[in-house]
Amino acid sequence: MKTIARYWNKPNHAAYLFLLPSFLILLLFIVVPLIGTFGISFTNLNIFFTNKDFVGLENFTRIFGDERAMNSLLHTLYFTLLETPTQIVVGLLAAVTLTKNTRFNKFFRSTFYIPVICSLTSIAIIFSMILDPNVGAIPYLFSQIGLPIPQFFRDPVLAMPTVAIMTVWKNFGVTMTILLTAIQGISPSLYESAEIDGATKQQQFFNITLPQIVPSLGFCILTNLIGSLQVFDQVYVATGGGPQFKTETAVQYIYSRGFTAPYELGYASALSSVLFIIIAAIAISTNLFMSYKEKQMK
Repeated sequence: MKTIARYWNKPNHAAYLFLLPSFLILLLFIVVPLIGTFGISFTNLNIFFTNKDFVGLENFTRIFGDERAMNSLLHTLYFTLLETPTQIVVGLLAAVTLTKNTRFNKFFRSTFYIPVICSLTSIAIIFSMILDPNVGAIPYLFSQIGLPIPQFFRDPVLAMPTVAIMTVWKNFGVTMTILLTAIQGISPSLYESAEIDGATKQQQFFNITLPQIVPSLGFCILTNLIGSLQVFDQVYVATGGGPQFKTETAVQYIYSRGFTAPYELGYASALSSVLFIIIAAIAISTNLFMSYKEKQMK
C-alpha cells in the first residue's frame, strides 16, 4: 500500500487521476460512438435494429450517386465560407474597438455576449418571426419606405446568407471575448515604441496586434470551422432545409436519413463517417497552417 501511495503522490503520476474523469467521458461519449458509427456504416441497419446485414462499401458508394447528399455537403461548405470569415472579422473588429476598460466598453462587451448564452433554437424562432414577410418587423420597415419586401427565409438565394448572419449575430461574442483577452495581454511597451517611431494605428494593428494574437486567432478559426461544418439547429428550426432544399446541410440530411422514414441508420452512419473525415481533414489542415503562421510570426 505504501508503494502505491508513494507512486500516486508524485505530481506527474497524480495528474493522471485528475485526467481520468475527462478521459472516461471522452471514451464513452466520443470514441465509442465514433467506432460504433463506423461499424454501423457497413450494414443496412435501421433504427429498429431489424436489419443487420453486412453490405460492405455499398452505403459509401451510394453517397456519390445521391444528389441530395452531395448538395447538402455543398450547402454546408457554402454556409461555412459565409459564416466563419464573417464571424472572425466581426469578432476581431469588436475586440479591437472595445479593448480599453471603460464603462462604455464594458457595457457593450456584456451586451454583445448576451446572445451567446441564449438558446440557438429560441433565437432561430425569434429571427423567423422578425423576418417573416407577413408579420415581421423588418419586412414591415421595408414596406414603409417603399422597398420590395425580401423573403429572407423563403428565397432560395437569400435563405442561407440569412441563416449565416443570424449565426454570426448569435456567436460572435465568443470570438470577441477570446480575441479581446489576447489583445489585452499584449505588452503596452510595444505600442509605446511604435508611437515613438511614428507608426499609425493601422500600422500598429497589422504589425503588432495581429501577429501577437495569431495563436488565439487560430483557435477561433479552427473552432468556428468545426462548428460551421456541423450546423444543424438554426437551419432545422428556421427553414427546415428549404426552400427547395437550398439550406439543407449535411447534418440535417444525416438526421433525415437516420431518424425519419425509411430510417436508414446504416446509410446515415456512412454519411456521418464521410462528414467526420471531411471535418478532420479541414481541421488538421487549418491547424497545421496556423501553426506554420505562428512560427513565422516569432
